[in-house]
Amino acid sequence: MSVSGPTSGALVSSTAVNATSTPTRPVIGVLALQGDVREHVAALEHCGADPVLVRRESELAAVDAIVLPGGESTAISKLLQAFDLLEPLRARLRDGLPAFGSCAGMILLASEVLDTRPDAQHLSGIDMTVRRNAFGRQVDSFETDLDFTGLDTPVRAVFIRAPWVERVGDGVEVLARVPHGPAEGRIVAARQGNVVATSFHPEVTGDLRVHELFVDLVRAAR
Repeated sequence: MSVSGPTSGALVSSTAVNATSTPTRPVIGVLALQGDVREHVAALEHCGADPVLVRRESELAAVDAIVLPGGESTAISKLLQAFDLLEPLRARLRDGLPAFGSCAGMILLASEVLDTRPDAQHLSGIDMTVRRNAFGRQVDSFETDLDFTGLDTPVRAVFIRAPWVERVGDGVEVLARVPHGPAEGRIVAARQGNVVATSFHPEVTGDLRVHELFVDLVRAAR
């Protein structure tokens, strides 16, 4: 997986995007503190959104939705605090901001996280319990095909030090489960309202249908 820093991706400012954006092109922020930012930016652009990098509260306030990329969840949680974004992001999620998180983004969106540092923060965007690094270390990364709710054919899923979901609350829709192997039946994608999370990295495969579903969700929520 390519890991991109905050400077990845050639993007115009959120102010410029807001001035030129049309009603059919939602402005979707990509949290640009750590992780595979560039890949999500490219996917969103291809799917008809105007992506902007989010590192400041003013940038967060200007978007129609937010993507939390894969990366290192504890590092991102620390950076959210360092950049004074943790509480503003929690507040916007409580107010209904659509969000999509992949891998580390899923961990951040959970209401409970197992096997993490005691000082790690999460956002409680989805009522679910997630186990961090559930599939093992980097060397245990793998790919498989998953049936995904809303898609006619299986999606190719890339798991890299991925979490899985051990519990979902009422009102949480399970979108995908591991089809076979030692982790058969484990939940790896979920949705609650306008918030979607996947254990895997749809941004790295070239199959952009998960991003397309999210962009459509954002359009419907505007």
